[in-house]
Amino acid sequence: MAWLILLVAGLFEVGWAIGLKYSEGFTRLWPASWTVLAMIISLGLLGIAMKTLPVGSAYAVWVGVGAIGTAILGIVLFGEAVNALRLLSLGLILTGILGLRLAS
Repeated sequence: MAWLILLVAGLFEVGWAIGLKYSEGFTRLWPASWTVLAMIISLGLLGIAMKTLPVGSAYAVWVGVGAIGTAILGIVLFGEAVNALRLLSLGLILTGILGLRLAS
């Protein structure tokens, strides 16, 4: 169950990372409000997951899920560059997440 909570925490990290872009430096009320809410939920769920998971693995997976999700949404929503090296790098992060999961 802790791994599922950690995954959801990572998805909320994606939400707040993307929200930062939409809030335009916290100058837009609703995007900024949703961003702060996503931050609180993400960190809260990370804390819950860390009750039973190793801190190093939990934090690395949380950051990894956030990085992969944010990069993919950056490509889809904001037209950021996509190339083979970038996709390979995201795949390596995913491999690391899976490796940490299997090692725990």
